[in-house]
Amino acid sequence: MKILKISFLTLALLFASVAIADVFVIANSSVQLTGAEVRDVFVGDKQLAGAVKLIPVDNANVQSQFLAKVMKVDVAKYGSIWIKKSFRDGLIPPAMKSGDAEVLDYVKKTVGAVGYVSSAPSGVTVVQKF
Repeated sequence: MKILKISFLTLALLFASVAIADVFVIANSSVQLTGAEVRDVFVGDKQLAGAVKLIPVDNANVQSQFLAKVMKVDVAKYGSIWIKKSFRDGLIPPAMKSGDAEVLDYVKKTVGAVGYVSSAPSGVTVVQKF
């Protein structure tokens, strides 16, 4: 019984720490973007920053936190937004990367890329910490 209580407490602390984790929105050095514009980028409403075509990319490990903190929607609503954008405007939803390392590598190498990670990165522009 004691082991069960300890296991439950450990899981509760784990979920609490995930829920309050920081999200860093990052961009390729070619992108000039403000924190206020991030939502528009990730729903396809903002497709250019100056002459640079924006390429948003999702992070599978941090997506739920990003959607809750930054986008103020859940996964189902986000998917619904992109289904409508795909049919109505012919837009392609952001590619899904497996985690921070893959997102960081992609954003560093891809002109116009915008993504998000769970820890402070280097070698890219931090648009805003949420």
